[in-house]
Amino acid sequence: MTRRPARLAAAALLPPLGVYLEEGAGRPFQLACGLTVLGFLPGAGYALWRLLRRRGTVAA
Repeated sequence: MTRRPARLAAAALLPPLGVYLEEGAGRPFQLACGLTVLGFLPGAGYALWRLLRRRGTVAA
């Protein structure tokens, strides 16, 4: 399955937006907002992990 580059770019630059575009305004979006407020790197890391894990590309 091809990856949507716009969603990955949004997750890297504006982490809550990337999570919102992928999953909507639920618990993961709220967590991404909170982590981004605490620091950009935790928010971006979580958003990228969330998008990549959902697609099944990161082995658990």
